Amino acid sequence: MNPSILNKIASQISQLIPEQASQDLQNNIQQVLARQLNKLDVVSRDDFEAQQAVLLRTREKLEALEKQVAELEKHLNK
Repeated sequence: MNPSILNKIASQISQLIPEQASQDLQNNIQQVLARQLNKLDVVSRDDFEAQQAVLLRTREKLEALEKQVAELEKHLNK
C-alpha cells in the first residue's frame, strides 16, 4: 500500500480528533489502516495494468486464431 495515501488518510482522520491527540495517535491510526488495507484482496495498479496488457494480447491472438479456423473450415467445406 502506498505510504503517502496512508499518511493522507491518517491525517484526515486525525483532523476529526481533538487537538490534544498526540502524534502517537496518528501513527497508531496509520498502522491500523495499513494492516486493514493489506488484508484486502487487491492488486497494485502496475500489476493490474500488466495483466490488462496480457489480456489484450491474448484476446488479439484468439481473434486471429478464430479467423484462421474459419478460413480452414471454409476450405474444408468446398
